[in-house]
Amino acid sequence: MSSTKPLPAALKRWAEQRIGPVVSVRDASHSWDRSRVWDLEGGSGVHRYLKVSPSVKFFTRESRAYRHIVPALGHTRAPHLIDSRAQDLVLLLTAVPGAPVKELGLDTAQWRTVHQQAGALCARLHEAGELDRGDRVKAEASLSAAADGAEKYLARAGDRLDHDEQQLVRDHAARLRRVGPVPVGYIHGNNQPRNWLWSTSGLALVDFERSRPAARVQDFVILATTQWADHPDREKAFLRSYGWELSDAERHALRCLSALDAVNCLAWGPDNGDAEVTARGRRTLDRLMKEDRP
Repeated sequence: MSSTKPLPAALKRWAEQRIGPVVSVRDASHSWDRSRVWDLEGGSGVHRYLKVSPSVKFFTRESRAYRHIVPALGHTRAPHLIDSRAQDLVLLLTAVPGAPVKELGLDTAQWRTVHQQAGALCARLHEAGELDRGDRVKAEASLSAAADGAEKYLARAGDRLDHDEQQLVRDHAARLRRVGPVPVGYIHGNNQPRNWLWSTSGLALVDFERSRPAARVQDFVILATTQWADHPDREKAFLRSYGWELSDAERHALRCLSALDAVNCLAWGPDNGDAEVTARGRRTLDRLMKEDRP
């Protein structure tokens, strides 16, 4: 477990210039070493969040998302950007009500309700404005770009995959290049219950550092390999409110992307001590290997 990360004094002063005095600070970072997020409580009891992005790429993606994409979700459905400072990769955000869905011990019906609302929010996000020319080019190339990452992940994973498993990943990367056109838009990029907050007000999405123009189906990979694998009722609820039945091409792309996600998990998870991510990768790979055998 990572140690508590203190908020740098300079960043606290910067935040107070924008929101007034801060009376308490709580480290709200994930266990990942590069995660740096603090809950700031003001004198009136109002909470805001200060986040230092782990990289320029993530800061650029997230600050852009909050300015141009996230408002389409609605006032209580995502944080809003108060201010940002590029030189420090820092974002100052409003808080939204709720707790991460994965921590709530929901029953079967509640899980379906959550997925129903998540599908509606994803639809709003994916349709948040027309892609400009540059974004459309990136989005339409996103599946090929994902396939390009296969060899990098395989090299990092090393002997965590045997020869047949490595070949399966390569085969799915090759198939992904041949999928053809699929719907594109702005995606969340890390769409999963860890980033869904549930309250009496409904569902909210957080953490947009991986938001980008891409094939929309890329936003369903983690759900397909975790939530939906054992609970098809959740997938049905999500897609019904999403308002779009996945095409054959999207289903094929989702399977290929799941193989790439598996090797990525097996490359990243053990190196970062993340047992949950590692288990996701191993489980997905085992399932695909079983399904691919005659």
